[in-house]
Amino acid sequence: MNPMIQIERLTKQFGSLTAVNDLTLSVAGGEFFAFLGPNAAGKTTTIKMLVGLLKPTSGQALLDGHDIQLAPVDAKKGLAYIPDFPFLYEKLSPQEILAMVGELFGMSRQDAERERDRWFDYFDLNEYRHELTENLSHGTRQRAVFAMAFLHSPKVLVVDEPMVGLDPHHARLVKDALKKFTREGGTVFLSTHVLSVAEELADRIGILSHGRLVACGTLSDLRKQSGQDGDLERAFLAITEPQA
Repeated sequence: MNPMIQIERLTKQFGSLTAVNDLTLSVAGGEFFAFLGPNAAGKTTTIKMLVGLLKPTSGQALLDGHDIQLAPVDAKKGLAYIPDFPFLYEKLSPQEILAMVGELFGMSRQDAERERDRWFDYFDLNEYRHELTENLSHGTRQRAVFAMAFLHSPKVLVVDEPMVGLDPHHARLVKDALKKFTREGGTVFLSTHVLSVAEELADRIGILSHGRLVACGTLSDLRKQSGQDGDLERAFLAITEPQA
Protein backbone atom coordinates (compact mmCIF):
# COMPACT_ATOMS: atom_id res chain seq x y z
CA MET A 1 0.00 0.00 0.00
CA ASN A 2 1.34 3.43 -0.95
CA PRO A 3 1.99 5.92 1.88
CA MET A 4 -0.42 8.85 2.14
CA ILE A 5 2.50 11.29 2.19
CA GLN A 6 5.66 10.60 0.22
CA ILE A 7 8.49 13.14 0.13
CA GLU A 8 11.38 12.17 -2.12
CA ARG A 9 14.70 14.05 -2.18
CA LEU A 10 12.92 17.35 -1.73
CA THR A 11 15.18 20.40 -1.94
CA LYS A 12 14.44 24.11 -1.87
CA GLN A 13 17.02 26.80 -2.48
CA PHE A 14 16.58 30.55 -2.11
CA GLY A 15 19.63 31.95 -3.86
CA SER A 16 22.65 30.66 -1.96
CA LEU A 17 20.51 29.46 0.96
CA THR A 18 19.41 25.82 0.98
CA ALA A 19 16.31 25.87 3.18
CA VAL A 20 15.45 22.18 2.69
CA ASN A 21 18.18 19.76 1.71
CA ASP A 22 17.47 16.38 0.06
CA LEU A 23 14.55 15.46 2.35
CA THR A 24 13.07 11.97 2.01
CA LEU A 25 10.18 10.93 4.25
CA SER A 26 6.99 8.86 4.13
CA VAL A 27 3.91 8.91 6.35
CA ALA A 28 1.36 6.11 6.34
CA GLY A 29 -2.41 6.32 6.38
CA GLY A 30 -3.69 6.55 9.94
CA GLU A 31 -0.37 7.88 11.24
CA PHE A 32 0.12 10.97 13.39
CA PHE A 33 3.50 12.42 12.38
CA ALA A 34 5.05 15.36 14.23
CA PHE A 35 7.61 17.50 12.41
CA LEU A 36 9.95 19.35 14.75
CA GLY A 37 12.98 21.57 14.48
CA PRO A 38 14.58 24.81 15.69
CA ASN A 39 13.65 28.15 14.15
CA ALA A 40 14.75 28.40 10.50
CA ALA A 41 15.21 24.63 10.26
CA GLY A 42 13.05 24.49 7.12
CA LYS A 43 9.79 23.13 8.55
CA THR A 44 7.39 25.69 7.07
CA THR A 45 9.24 25.64 3.73
CA THR A 46 8.79 21.85 3.64
CA ILE A 47 5.10 22.18 4.44
CA LYS A 48 4.57 24.81 1.75
CA MET A 49 6.14 22.51 -0.83
CA LEU A 50 4.09 19.58 0.45
CA VAL A 51 0.79 21.43 -0.02
CA GLY A 52 1.74 23.06 -3.32
CA LEU A 53 2.39 26.65 -2.23
CA LEU A 54 6.10 26.51 -3.11
CA LYS A 55 7.74 24.83 -6.06
CA PRO A 56 10.72 22.70 -5.05
CA THR A 57 14.12 23.25 -6.59
CA SER A 58 14.29 19.48 -6.99
CA GLY A 59 12.56 16.36 -5.72
CA GLN A 60 8.85 15.68 -5.35
CA ALA A 61 6.03 15.48 -2.84
CA LEU A 62 3.07 13.14 -3.27
CA LEU A 63 -0.27 13.09 -1.45
CA ASP A 64 -2.22 9.85 -1.74
CA GLY A 65 -0.03 8.95 -4.71
CA HIS A 66 -0.55 12.24 -6.58
CA ASP A 67 2.36 14.57 -7.28
CA ILE A 68 1.44 17.97 -5.84
CA GLN A 69 3.19 19.74 -8.73
CA LEU A 70 2.08 17.54 -11.63
CA ALA A 71 -1.46 16.74 -10.47
CA PRO A 72 -2.34 19.49 -7.97
CA VAL A 73 -6.14 19.15 -8.14
CA ASP A 74 -6.09 15.39 -7.53
CA ALA A 75 -3.51 15.80 -4.76
CA LYS A 76 -5.52 18.50 -2.98
CA LYS A 77 -8.93 16.80 -3.12
CA GLY A 78 -8.14 14.87 0.02
CA LEU A 79 -6.04 17.55 1.69
CA ALA A 80 -6.75 20.06 4.43
CA TYR A 81 -4.06 22.57 5.36
CA ILE A 82 -3.92 24.84 8.39
CA PRO A 83 -1.00 27.29 8.15
CA ASP A 84 0.62 29.01 11.10
CA PHE A 85 -1.16 32.26 10.15
CA PRO A 86 -4.45 31.20 8.53
CA PHE A 87 -6.12 33.50 6.02
CA LEU A 88 -9.83 34.14 6.50
CA TYR A 89 -12.20 36.39 4.58
CA GLU A 90 -12.70 39.18 7.08
CA LYS A 91 -16.06 40.38 5.69
CA LEU A 92 -17.64 36.92 5.74
CA SER A 93 -19.07 35.02 8.68
CA PRO A 94 -17.87 31.52 9.64
CA GLN A 95 -21.11 30.11 8.24
CA GLU A 96 -20.53 31.83 4.88
CA ILE A 97 -16.91 30.72 4.76
CA LEU A 98 -17.77 27.08 5.41
CA ALA A 99 -20.48 27.21 2.73
CA MET A 100 -17.85 28.42 0.28
CA VAL A 101 -15.41 25.68 1.34
CA GLY A 102 -18.11 23.06 0.85
CA GLU A 103 -18.73 24.29 -2.69
CA LEU A 104 -15.01 24.34 -3.50
CA PHE A 105 -14.73 20.69 -2.55
CA GLY A 106 -17.85 19.70 -4.47
CA MET A 107 -19.96 18.83 -1.43
CA SER A 108 -23.73 18.80 -1.69
CA ARG A 109 -25.42 21.57 0.24
CA GLN A 110 -27.01 19.02 2.56
CA ASP A 111 -23.69 17.32 3.36
CA ALA A 112 -21.91 20.65 3.84
CA GLU A 113 -24.56 21.92 6.24
CA ARG A 114 -24.57 18.67 8.21
CA GLU A 115 -20.79 18.70 8.63
CA ARG A 116 -20.79 22.43 9.35
CA ASP A 117 -23.28 21.99 12.18
CA ARG A 118 -21.33 19.02 13.53
CA TRP A 119 -18.08 20.98 13.75
CA PHE A 120 -19.71 24.19 14.94
CA ASP A 121 -21.14 22.17 17.83
CA TYR A 122 -17.83 20.47 18.54
CA PHE A 123 -15.73 23.66 18.53
CA ASP A 124 -18.31 25.83 20.38
CA LEU A 125 -18.85 28.10 17.38
CA ASN A 126 -22.62 28.33 17.19
CA GLU A 127 -22.85 31.74 18.85
CA TYR A 128 -20.34 33.13 16.32
CA ARG A 129 -21.69 31.59 13.12
CA HIS A 130 -23.16 34.88 11.82
CA GLU A 131 -20.45 37.22 13.16
CA LEU A 132 -18.05 38.82 10.72
CA THR A 133 -14.70 37.08 10.95
CA GLU A 134 -12.94 40.40 11.54
CA ASN A 135 -14.76 40.68 14.88
CA LEU A 136 -13.67 37.28 16.20
CA SER A 137 -10.89 36.68 18.71
CA HIS A 138 -7.76 34.87 17.58
CA GLY A 139 -8.76 31.68 19.36
CA THR A 140 -12.26 31.72 17.87
CA ARG A 141 -10.81 32.24 14.39
CA GLN A 142 -8.48 29.30 14.96
CA ARG A 143 -11.39 27.06 15.91
CA ALA A 144 -13.25 28.19 12.78
CA VAL A 145 -10.20 27.22 10.72
CA PHE A 146 -10.28 23.72 12.20
CA ALA A 147 -13.98 23.46 11.37
CA MET A 148 -13.12 24.43 7.78
CA ALA A 149 -10.37 21.83 7.66
CA PHE A 150 -12.54 18.94 8.84
CA LEU A 151 -15.58 19.95 6.79
CA HIS A 152 -14.88 17.87 3.66
CA SER A 153 -13.57 14.78 5.52
CA PRO A 154 -10.01 15.00 4.19
CA LYS A 155 -7.60 12.08 4.04
CA VAL A 156 -4.55 14.17 4.96
CA LEU A 157 -4.43 17.05 7.42
CA VAL A 158 -1.31 19.24 7.39
CA VAL A 159 -1.10 21.59 10.36
CA ASP A 160 1.53 24.22 11.18
CA GLU A 161 1.46 25.33 14.85
CA PRO A 162 -2.13 24.30 15.70
CA MET A 163 -2.41 25.50 19.30
CA VAL A 164 -1.61 29.20 18.80
CA GLY A 165 -4.25 31.30 20.55
CA LEU A 166 -6.27 28.41 21.95
CA ASP A 167 -7.22 28.25 25.61
CA PRO A 168 -6.64 24.92 27.44
CA HIS A 169 -10.23 23.75 26.91
CA HIS A 170 -10.23 24.28 23.16
CA ALA A 171 -6.66 23.01 22.80
CA ARG A 172 -7.92 19.77 24.33
CA LEU A 173 -10.78 19.65 21.83
CA VAL A 174 -8.34 20.10 18.95
CA LYS A 175 -5.99 17.40 20.23
CA ASP A 176 -8.87 14.97 20.71
CA ALA A 177 -10.20 15.70 17.20
CA LEU A 178 -6.76 15.12 15.65
CA LYS A 179 -6.30 11.79 17.44
CA LYS A 180 -9.80 10.63 16.49
CA PHE A 181 -9.05 11.61 12.89
CA THR A 182 -6.01 9.30 12.79
CA ARG A 183 -7.82 6.46 14.59
CA GLU A 184 -10.39 6.58 11.79
CA GLY A 185 -7.68 6.30 9.14
CA GLY A 186 -6.75 9.92 8.45
CA THR A 187 -3.14 11.10 8.31
CA VAL A 188 -1.84 14.06 10.31
CA PHE A 189 1.40 15.90 9.50
CA LEU A 190 1.89 18.43 12.28
CA SER A 191 4.65 20.98 12.81
CA THR A 192 4.97 22.51 16.25
CA HIS A 193 7.38 24.07 18.72
CA VAL A 194 5.27 22.75 21.60
CA LEU A 195 7.14 19.53 22.31
CA SER A 196 4.56 18.30 24.81
CA VAL A 197 1.95 18.22 22.02
CA ALA A 198 4.21 16.08 19.84
CA GLU A 199 5.08 13.81 22.75
CA GLU A 200 1.43 13.32 23.67
CA LEU A 201 -0.04 12.80 20.20
CA ALA A 202 2.52 11.61 17.67
CA ASP A 203 3.12 8.04 16.55
CA ARG A 204 6.43 9.10 14.99
CA ILE A 205 8.50 12.25 15.18
CA GLY A 206 10.86 13.73 12.61
CA ILE A 207 13.45 16.36 13.57
CA LEU A 208 14.72 18.81 10.97
CA SER A 209 17.89 20.85 11.47
CA HIS A 210 19.50 23.15 8.89
CA GLY A 211 17.20 21.74 6.23
CA ARG A 212 18.11 18.11 6.85
CA LEU A 213 16.19 15.33 8.56
CA VAL A 214 18.53 14.46 11.43
CA ALA A 215 16.29 12.05 13.35
CA CYS A 216 13.04 10.17 12.75
CA GLY A 217 11.18 7.54 14.71
CA THR A 218 9.19 6.90 17.85
CA LEU A 219 10.03 8.67 21.09
CA SER A 220 11.87 5.52 22.13
CA ASP A 221 13.91 5.67 18.91
CA LEU A 222 14.81 9.31 19.54
CA ARG A 223 15.87 8.53 23.12
CA LYS A 224 18.23 5.86 21.83
CA GLN A 225 19.65 8.11 19.10
CA SER A 226 20.19 11.01 21.51
CA GLY A 227 21.45 8.91 24.40
CA GLN A 228 18.92 10.63 26.65
CA ASP A 229 16.26 9.13 28.92
CA GLY A 230 13.17 11.06 29.90
CA ASP A 231 10.93 13.36 27.89
CA LEU A 232 11.07 14.49 24.27
CA GLU A 233 12.64 17.84 25.21
CA ARG A 234 15.84 16.19 26.40
CA ALA A 235 16.14 14.09 23.24
CA PHE A 236 15.31 17.05 20.99
CA LEU A 237 17.91 19.32 22.60
CA ALA A 238 20.60 16.66 22.44
CA ILE A 239 19.92 16.03 18.76
CA THR A 240 19.67 19.67 17.66
CA GLU A 241 22.10 21.57 19.87
CA PRO A 242 25.52 22.19 18.31
CA GLN A 243 28.30 20.14 19.79
CA ALA A 244 31.01 21.98 21.73
